[in-house]
Amino acid sequence: MSSRSVEEHARAVRELLDRAWAPATEHIAVPDALGRVLDGDVHAPIDLPVFRNSQMDGFAVAAADVRDTPVTLTVASTVAAGDAGADRLAPGTAVKIMTGAPIPEGADCIVPVEDTESQEGRVRILAPRRAGEFVRDRGSDVHAGDLLLAAGAHLTARHIAMFAAVGLVEVPVRRRPRVAVIATGAELVPAGTPLGPGQIHDSNSIALAASVVANGGEVTFTGRSTDTPDEFRGMLREAGADADVVITSGGVSMGEFEVVREVLTPLGGWFGHVAMQPGGPQGLTAVDGIPVLSFPGNPVSTLVSFEVFARAALRGSAGLPAAPTDRSTLTVPVTSPAGKRQFLRGRRVPGGVTLEAGPGSHLVAALARADVLIDIPEDVTTMQAGDDVRVWVL
Repeated sequence: MSSRSVEEHARAVRELLDRAWAPATEHIAVPDALGRVLDGDVHAPIDLPVFRNSQMDGFAVAAADVRDTPVTLTVASTVAAGDAGADRLAPGTAVKIMTGAPIPEGADCIVPVEDTESQEGRVRILAPRRAGEFVRDRGSDVHAGDLLLAAGAHLTARHIAMFAAVGLVEVPVRRRPRVAVIATGAELVPAGTPLGPGQIHDSNSIALAASVVANGGEVTFTGRSTDTPDEFRGMLREAGADADVVITSGGVSMGEFEVVREVLTPLGGWFGHVAMQPGGPQGLTAVDGIPVLSFPGNPVSTLVSFEVFARAALRGSAGLPAAPTDRSTLTVPVTSPAGKRQFLRGRRVPGGVTLEAGPGSHLVAALARADVLIDIPEDVTTMQAGDDVRVWVL
């Protein structure tokens, strides 16, 4: 049985994925761009604010007319937000104005309504104002042609608000890598289906699809196949019709009923053992130019395999920053089998990291409680509390 180190298999996966996941740009509607990665600089098409407007409800006046207060002015008109505006302000008069309304020519400041006393057709100004107070000048936020946001930004609600405010209909974003997911195993049934003898709920297809979306990908297909080769072949053809890569779980070991290995080995697939725990059995194939990453079927093995072999490449293609790794301090001693790089489920605690569970590849609830993978090198068999260790942040 062929074997590889984690580094060797990760390099083989990345070389295959790099050919399939060439970065590409697409233009999408602004409301749909939340969470996407901007793939080109965006410049303002207009000034913002578009016109000079009031920051407050109050009265538009000339500062020279309210230098000495209290003073009473004639109210010439009223202007609300959305109005075309008032006529030019005559000296010694005021215009009643609402927040966001256009300020008439001749007015250079706003007196807030709380600093006034209204009378019939007149207003008494109680406090002086300087020119420019409570005035939003045209272009005071951004001018037409200014850079709004540089390529590479991860778009949030505040970015969407900015694009909408300047009237943009669509923006360029990095196209999401398209990923198909197939879980294999005659024992798998969907959630909500009563379990028969020997059956388990399928968590792998759900977990892999969620992992793809969480790391910037688009899931184009999910399916469950039994251990029948013809069924798996048909599902693989369907999955690959609209995907950049296919990820499978299960069917990769050396025993019987290993449908993924059986179908893909004749197509040039590599199947063997990677020196890691969990996740030792692995497969890698190109089917009609589409990479197929084949992970083992135990739920923890599947998810750890995704973290180690797929997550970085997926995020890179999507334009997202690399998933973080860190150094921490063990708060408990650990042991690890010689010759295997072990990824232990861990949890950050005061003073470092602790183990969340043992190494069993079926302990999926323990993985849910973990927030890091503790990375134990293959040439290390024991570590003590207080030792420095690398962790992968989940």
